[in-house]
Amino acid sequence: MKVDILVFAVHPDDAELSCSGTILKHIELGRKVAIVDFTAGELGTRGTAEIRLKEANDSKNILTLCARENLGLRDGFFKNDEEHQLELIKAIRKYQPEIILANAVEDRHPDHGRAAQLAIDACFYSGLRMIKTFDQNGEEQSAWRPKNVFHYIQDRYIEPDFVVDISGYWETKVASIKAFKSQFFDPNSPEPASYISSAEFIDFIEARSREMGHKIGAKYGEGFTKTKTIAVNNLFDIL
Repeated sequence: MKVDILVFAVHPDDAELSCSGTILKHIELGRKVAIVDFTAGELGTRGTAEIRLKEANDSKNILTLCARENLGLRDGFFKNDEEHQLELIKAIRKYQPEIILANAVEDRHPDHGRAAQLAIDACFYSGLRMIKTFDQNGEEQSAWRPKNVFHYIQDRYIEPDFVVDISGYWETKVASIKAFKSQFFDPNSPEPASYISSAEFIDFIEARSREMGHKIGAKYGEGFTKTKTIAVNNLFDIL
């Protein structure tokens, strides 16, 4: 299944919190978008791996993704090594995206930066035909390298290289976040409190989106960083 945009997220809900407005906007523009979660987030303070997988599927339906899968890597202890790079390479070659959106290059959670570099390296190696991978049917996959890898901004503030206007998609973005009921604010939850379970955390997400939107004269925005120079054919392509 070829997609236009493949979103890599080390934990279920990373994409929803950071780039779901961008996902929604591009789907409305007719682009195919899929998410590949690396782990089930099993080290999270609240919920279980099984619950979070179900919540991820609920969010998939809200976002109207064409596909979502979980690689089942070990939360907290995955590495940027050959074994894990090959898992990502298989996903890249399976979906053949033009663009990949990946975790923040540096963040409060150590998994995020490590996942970002893992994605960068896997995207490069995926373009090397001498690295052999096989799909679930045992068929050899063709080499594929995305045209661009962009990184969404997560907990820690990073100055964006560009911002996407998501003003028309805010309510659906929030709905996709709240699909992860085990993780976010619920006054009746018996689960222990966590960094992201307070009512103020969703307020922070809105404040961040307003801040990014303000940079481009919009109500809400999502910021991204790049790892290589973006080529522009026409100055009028830039709003």
